[in-house]
Amino acid sequence: MSSATSLKPSHFRWTICGLLFFATTINYLDRQVLSLTWKDFISPEFHWDNNDYGNITALFSIFYAASMIFAGKFVDWMDTKKGFLWAIGIWSIGAVLHAFCGIATSGVLTGHWFVGFEGAKEHIETVQDISKVINVSVALFIFARLVLAIGEAGNFPAAIKTTAEYFPKKDRAFATSIFNAGATVGALAAPITIPFIAKSMGWEMAFIIIGALGFIWMGFWVFYYKKPHQHKKVNEHELAYIKQDMDDLPETADQPTKKMSLKQAFSYKQTWAFAFGKFMTDGVWWFYLFWTPAYLSSVYGMDSTESAFPLFILYIITLVSIVGGWLPTFFVDKKGMNPYDGRMKAMLIFAFFPLLALLAQPGGKISYWIPVIIIGIAGAAHQAWSANIFSTVGDMFPKKAIATITGIGGLAGGIGSTLINKGSGLLFDFSHKTWTTVDGVPLLEKFPQYTNERLPDGLFEQLKASGAVVSDGIDKGYMIIFSICAVAYLIAWFVMKSLVPKYKIIKE
Repeated sequence: MSSATSLKPSHFRWTICGLLFFATTINYLDRQVLSLTWKDFISPEFHWDNNDYGNITALFSIFYAASMIFAGKFVDWMDTKKGFLWAIGIWSIGAVLHAFCGIATSGVLTGHWFVGFEGAKEHIETVQDISKVINVSVALFIFARLVLAIGEAGNFPAAIKTTAEYFPKKDRAFATSIFNAGATVGALAAPITIPFIAKSMGWEMAFIIIGALGFIWMGFWVFYYKKPHQHKKVNEHELAYIKQDMDDLPETADQPTKKMSLKQAFSYKQTWAFAFGKFMTDGVWWFYLFWTPAYLSSVYGMDSTESAFPLFILYIITLVSIVGGWLPTFFVDKKGMNPYDGRMKAMLIFAFFPLLALLAQPGGKISYWIPVIIIGIAGAAHQAWSANIFSTVGDMFPKKAIATITGIGGLAGGIGSTLINKGSGLLFDFSHKTWTTVDGVPLLEKFPQYTNERLPDGLFEQLKASGAVVSDGIDKGYMIIFSICAVAYLIAWFVMKSLVPKYKIIKE
């Protein structure tokens, strides 16, 4: 703290919040590169279908889930500064690794390792067994996603812990909604940058350029971050504001604390409420994030550059989620509620908006803008919900346990995300084959030879070129997943409320 007494409080906590915002932005940019390049650039090279992509995204989700529980403990052990640096360093390496999967595939299958990106493509084209190309490339991308997931798992435990260090309880949801808006901004920036980088420079450079942003952020974190009571830019008035929750003072070097064990953490209903809420809802956001570009491609025939503007508008809409952090503060300050009751009331309001997703696919028959707008509203509701569910941890648990509990919730959310991503890939390929008609005849009735095997590349394009009328059944698969996404939040809210009906602080 500055030795000089100032009449006005400093506001350095918002600088730290800004750094968390940019870290989350980079986090989501790195996640989005694959979803915006696989359909147009990577799939033609490696012959992937929806199930292959679903396997990669599902395994990323389970890697992320498993890593979250250890990431929370790791951040609590290493503490905020070092923990965050390790996290973003690892995930940036993982992001860049994706770019070299083509070269590695060439090396494994043809023995040509020391070739450029274009050389790798040429060598892969000489491989006659397409299944080998699929299996090797998918395995290599899974490895790159593993490294990415291990690092990215540290972002939210570290960010939530930092927010608890720099903000009093009543402001944490607002601060969380601001840095969590980085997810929206990352998703917003992705479609207007990544496809164009991939188109002009190759999909590999999209991974390299976006991945390098994390290394730049690390320099700012090293320079700016210290504990608030140690930071020269935090004066005594700001520190007093931060420390106003006297039941949960910030840790200092003179106040060693015993970390909460996983066994102890799982003994609380509050932990299970948070975990169930994350399990039910995290996968919804990840589905929208990973599959919306493919949805616009499969159902409306858009390539990645054509879908850039609709996706941009979609994520512009989600920016209204910042209201999600303000609403609980309104309930606390103006209505006299405690932080937990104010947050749960806000979350119930947000849980109704995703029901609009039930109209996304039917509305798409009128215009693709209807599902784009609806997904944007549902995404905004998710981000508002997410800011508040994260903040329930800080409401009820001591700072020593925040990263650990956040990690447990991340594990649960990752499991839910794994199920929806893997299930979506299987469902979309199933509906694509089983419910598609050609001139009014079911596809598999017209071509029974494809019943137990993968559809050939370009089959639908060839049928359409021959004058056949093709009605793709994949839209029915999307309708099923949209319906699941629509009701997930209300189910989550009622279970959470039944587990923790009243505000109760854990002080152990």
